[in-house]
Amino acid sequence: MHAAEPTIFAIKRYAIHDGPNIRTTVFFKGCPLSCWWCHNPEGISPAIELITLDEGCVGCGYCADQCPQQALTLSRTGPTRDRSRCNICGNCIEICPALVHEATGWTTSAESVLAEIQKDQPFYDQSGGGVTFSGGEPLMQPTFLLDLLRECGKLDIHRAVDTSGYAKTEILLEVARHTDIFLFDLKMMDSDRHRLYTGVGNELIHANITALAKAGYKIRVRLPLIPGINDDEENIIRTGSFMAGLPDVTEIDILPYHRSATSKYKKLSLIYPGTSFPVISEEKIQRAGTILEQIGLTVRRGG
Repeated sequence: MHAAEPTIFAIKRYAIHDGPNIRTTVFFKGCPLSCWWCHNPEGISPAIELITLDEGCVGCGYCADQCPQQALTLSRTGPTRDRSRCNICGNCIEICPALVHEATGWTTSAESVLAEIQKDQPFYDQSGGGVTFSGGEPLMQPTFLLDLLRECGKLDIHRAVDTSGYAKTEILLEVARHTDIFLFDLKMMDSDRHRLYTGVGNELIHANITALAKAGYKIRVRLPLIPGINDDEENIIRTGSFMAGLPDVTEIDILPYHRSATSKYKKLSLIYPGTSFPVISEEKIQRAGTILEQIGLTVRRGG
């Protein structure tokens, strides 16, 4: 796969937690962060990979016999892939009768994705919804993202960008010119802790949200609430106080941690640090909301 090819890993229709009203969410592949609690691990790597599920193989051997690169061999436990030979041609996906081979994404074009978005345009018109570009991190593919934003703008489709904010400021501000609302993650205020749990510090993220706010762009903050990581009162107060210092940034969504991504990590043969996190209590969630409301923010609870 050429690095310049637009790459996504999902298109989700009728989404209700990715911005205002009913939306279509396009998930871009690749992310500069590696959050311990990430619920879209298939979106972290920018590269497309083929994976094989341990269960379900019927032992027919079609995939191994017909692999053009001879990258697959069949054993008693199922197919084994030699990644040094595999060129991600997808032949095994097409011919497997048991559907045990999967790709973690696909290359596409702005025209193809726009055609999918337009299929749902009647729902946007009725509900006041639109399209959300998420990931991964959509700002990692700025040319592709800008092409889609501009075309959606011509069609009068409401546009949201769901971002970690970790990107060059000039790219973010150019994207902002074609975006109706940002869903902007603020994970934690202490930069050292941020680096520990996401792989990057938060100075650029804070500088970028400040630049967006000062330029007058619409922002809704999203706070993933992770037990034992960022749900302490000090972090909640600092998050609210930081937002209170930004012009016209008053909306925040609390996103309580859940373990729904566990099966994805297993499928990808990845270690999931999130399995060690306790289930967050309802009391903690409500306390965070109360603190943020007392600071003067409008709080919503997301999915």
